[in-house]
Amino acid sequence: MAAVGYAGVLRELLPIALWREDTDGRIVEWSLAAQDLLGYRPDDVLGRPASALLVPEGRGELADQLTRRVHAGETVVGTLSVRHRDGHQVTMEMWIVPAADPRGRAGALLIAVETSQVLRMRDSLAALESLFSQSPIGLATLGTDLRFLRANDALARMNGVSAAEHVGKRLTEVVPGVNAVALEATMREVLDRGIAVVDVRRTGRTAADPARDRTWSCSYAPLVDNAGRTLGLIASLIDITESQQAEADAERARRRFALLAEAGTRIGTTLDLRQTSEEIVKMLVPQLADSADVQLLEEVMDPDEPAAATRGVVRRMAALFPDPSAPTAKLQPGMTSQIPHGSLYERVIADGRPTKLYRSDVPALITDPRADQLRSYLMSLGSARLIPLVARGKVLGAVVVTRLRTREPFDEQDCVLIDELAARAALNIDNALMYTRQRAAALTLQRSLINSALPVVPGLELTGRYLPASAHDVGGDWYDVIALPEGRTGLVIGDVMGHGIHAAAVMGQLRAAVRTLARHDVHPARLLSSLDAVVADMGEDEMATCVYAVHDPASGGCLVARAGHPPPAVVTPGGAITFLDGPPGTPLGTGAHEFLTEEVPLPAGSLLVLYTDGLIESRDRDLDQGLDQLAQALRTPEASLAALCDGVLGRMLPHPAQDDVAILMARPQRL
Repeated sequence: MAAVGYAGVLRELLPIALWREDTDGRIVEWSLAAQDLLGYRPDDVLGRPASALLVPEGRGELADQLTRRVHAGETVVGTLSVRHRDGHQVTMEMWIVPAADPRGRAGALLIAVETSQVLRMRDSLAALESLFSQSPIGLATLGTDLRFLRANDALARMNGVSAAEHVGKRLTEVVPGVNAVALEATMREVLDRGIAVVDVRRTGRTAADPARDRTWSCSYAPLVDNAGRTLGLIASLIDITESQQAEADAERARRRFALLAEAGTRIGTTLDLRQTSEEIVKMLVPQLADSADVQLLEEVMDPDEPAAATRGVVRRMAALFPDPSAPTAKLQPGMTSQIPHGSLYERVIADGRPTKLYRSDVPALITDPRADQLRSYLMSLGSARLIPLVARGKVLGAVVVTRLRTREPFDEQDCVLIDELAARAALNIDNALMYTRQRAAALTLQRSLINSALPVVPGLELTGRYLPASAHDVGGDWYDVIALPEGRTGLVIGDVMGHGIHAAAVMGQLRAAVRTLARHDVHPARLLSSLDAVVADMGEDEMATCVYAVHDPASGGCLVARAGHPPPAVVTPGGAITFLDGPPGTPLGTGAHEFLTEEVPLPAGSLLVLYTDGLIESRDRDLDQGLDQLAQALRTPEASLAALCDGVLGRMLPHPAQDDVAILMARPQRL
């Protein structure tokens, strides 16, 4: 395909899938990027209708409509879902362009990029743009020919030449009054060896200050793409002429740049509030400050509490002080205090703007009622800064940083860097707060909907567990046991696709529907058909899997119906383990009209195990491996059904678990 070669460097950053369809909708060309993004090899797709392979179920009418528009000469641009070879949907930004097919008839050329990759590139470009536009350090990128590709305003001011006039020129053309030839030799060495060079001194005169020599500290690093190709280099320049502390300033600037980069990887590694707060103080101390104290507003942490009880109260989340034996050791995480009315602390929280203080002002930062015990420590401080934690226009709390009198006070560059770290930290804290509240709400809803106290039913020993994932939102897994007429028992387990409050709410609706249908003694297959209609009515994006089984102690058997759910395990009294191979059915919500059942003998002493896919599937094992491991776990003799259940979970689940898990075990007893 001619367009495939156009991708160039862009394809390394943003893979572009291209394919061509003829007038009948058959795929006639298929790019390597399309194979990488969608999983289909050319042999899988060429000559086959695109609609049958790529269009998700239920989107056929939309695809036909778009095809007619393109065949009529219109270019269509939009966000569409495309079916991957393994069945999941990939959201893509698509351009569908009229293009003649190999026989000269109206066809279509489709150009697509994955939406998540577009958003990632957008964020990366925004970060790069912010760095170039706001950095006080002179920054530039140069190509492999050592011609400027871009220069920021700080570098333009240093050289006395506009940023636009740099582009396309070499250093010898922009600033001939400096030792440009030697610097270009250094840059060429960086390109050839692929190793950065730091703090090369450049001395001379530029149009910005033609009357005297100035000195700059220059650093160069290779610019390499994801494939390892050298695209050019990045240069950073610091004017060190005026300062007697030139070496110290250059080193500090490099440390700050590295600190910002490090903060991106060290702050917000989890969505745990306490850990995020500890990461903040560890980034600040001792690199930028001698102490750091992170406090959050109680009204933000617990919005459900009455406003009168939390207004003006702060909770210390993390603190780090230079002397663990000093009185500050009493300021421990978890302590709360009231912000004094009319205080500087209250004003900073209200205004949402940071403030810098010196020794005489430092006592105003202490909100703790034990402030009198800290006077000696306060006298040792030379400067401090109080920074409100502001995210999405909302003040969450504040960070107090201090330096001892033996250290230089915070300067303006220190304040800018500290404020930037606080701004990043505030966003991570806000994310953690939202996650904590949503997960707590979902977990509360989930637990309220799952009846952990199983009923006592004739002829069955029962146990069940629900475990939410520790690394993800609560999901829609559930189990239930329902007493039926004539001494029979309904056993149900299900999994709503997705996570969070929505999945838990959908699970609650399905659980209620199952109970209602089961108590009307609806046949298992018809019960699943009714559930399928219930899920379909919730919307086309809803889907769930389910197993419904009816145990009859009189016959000693169990009638099982499945809707796309993993196969139940059966352990015979002799210890043989099998997984039901009857009709698996399709997931609920897909519009299936019929479900089939399987009759399973369950004599006394046997075991029926129902579970959700989180038990057997994970990133490091496939379905077959998971089933094999479950069979091994079930072979371990345990004193009780509860102990067996706990043993299976302990052996099967990683730490932390990657998905929520429900499991239900039933062992027939002699009547």
